Amino acid sequence: MYNPKSQKAEEFISHEEILQTLAYAQENKENLPLIRDILDKARKGKGLSHREASVLLACENQDVIREIYALAEKIKTDYYGSRIVMFAPLYLSNYCINGCVYCPYHRGNSGVVRKKLTQEEIRRQVIALQDMGHKRLALEAGEDPLHNPIEYILESIQTIYSIQHKNGAIRRVNVNIAATTVENYRKLKEAGIGTYILFQETYHKESYEQLHPTGPKRDYAYHTEAMDRAMEGGIDDVGLGVLFGLERYAYEFAGLLMHAEHLEAAYGVGPHTISVPRIKRAEGIDPESFSNGIDDDTFAKICALIRIAVPYTGMIISTRENKAVRERVLRLGVSQISGGSRTTVGGYDTPLPEEDGSAQFDVSDQRTLDEVVRWLMELGYIPSFCTACYREGRTGDRFMSLCKSGQIQNCCHPNALMTLKEYLEDYASPETKAIGERLIAEQLDEIPSESVRAVAGAHLQKIEKGSRDFRF
Repeated sequence: MYNPKSQKAEEFISHEEILQTLAYAQENKENLPLIRDILDKARKGKGLSHREASVLLACENQDVIREIYALAEKIKTDYYGSRIVMFAPLYLSNYCINGCVYCPYHRGNSGVVRKKLTQEEIRRQVIALQDMGHKRLALEAGEDPLHNPIEYILESIQTIYSIQHKNGAIRRVNVNIAATTVENYRKLKEAGIGTYILFQETYHKESYEQLHPTGPKRDYAYHTEAMDRAMEGGIDDVGLGVLFGLERYAYEFAGLLMHAEHLEAAYGVGPHTISVPRIKRAEGIDPESFSNGIDDDTFAKICALIRIAVPYTGMIISTRENKAVRERVLRLGVSQISGGSRTTVGGYDTPLPEEDGSAQFDVSDQRTLDEVVRWLMELGYIPSFCTACYREGRTGDRFMSLCKSGQIQNCCHPNALMTLKEYLEDYASPETKAIGERLIAEQLDEIPSESVRAVAGAHLQKIEKGSRDFRF
């Protein structure tokens, strides 16, 4: 029985409901009166149900698709303006006891060079990331209670937050580790994490169990209910995602939206972020061996419809995707991207080739952070290194209420400009700095509140003289 308020995985992600949704979508994919009604609802910027969004996903009418893209762009601008949040992943360890067949870290892959960073190695990695200009990290680690216990993760977070190098500081640490207990989620919350991120990989239970033949991750219900335990443990910013290419994309799309609806129904707080990774080549992993891969057009449509269906969520795209794909989906809904990323365990302080055997996936966009920042500004975006909402306690329902009302932009726009100014002063190349200074001057005038504009202008002058870390 489908019940979005239930805390049982097979009730809030009901296989029967997804099948009925896909059948309904196929039956109505050419029903233009219904599609017009769905689009009219979407224009209000309050989101769509998984069934409504699935109808739009199934629709192949090119005029409708163009309308979907235009609407996604408008909703993205209404909620997030032109800001793009910057982050980098930091891989702590690739030791793992699971047997996930799509991941090079699976325990049976003898081709992977197993590594685990010491606290001193983490320190060197973080200083290198700070010297690039990063303020926000996403911690990654395999599941291994011997090599990567929760105590190791907690100690690593403490190390990261403790490092002050020149003007560098990591101000927000998000965490992507295996599903764990309520007690451990409480410990992560107490350690000061930002968002807890966990990808479902696939919402199709039978496929899930085939793709996870061994290890604790094989437990579909325990994995799928992880966000409920995280909420119970006090973490109110959680991030969802599936790995597109493992199962039929329409099935995953419906399941992903149902998971978002479940969090809203059960806790009043939807996902803080939704990630959209596609399976990529890695050590011992050939994406061609998975039959459900999606092309760039389908990927773009999925991104646009996630933005329309869940307008408040932050959407993340990593360096799995190349420059052209990233540029396309930035316009359609993505609001957070990584830059200068390494998917090896280590490699920021002394760059290693991705072929060193410890990478989780091949990086498609290998530009430096400075190149990515300059590219974004040339496209008219504001690269933002802001972490103010997390540090001011604007998380969970407090963040969502501000975001859904549009009021979050009163804080985020000036904060983005001030953190960009810090980057320009401390890390940017001369060319990037020149472009950034012009952008800030133009965007400062776009702040609607005269008083906020005046305060932001004063802070920008102080940043130029050496002060740091102002925020609204």
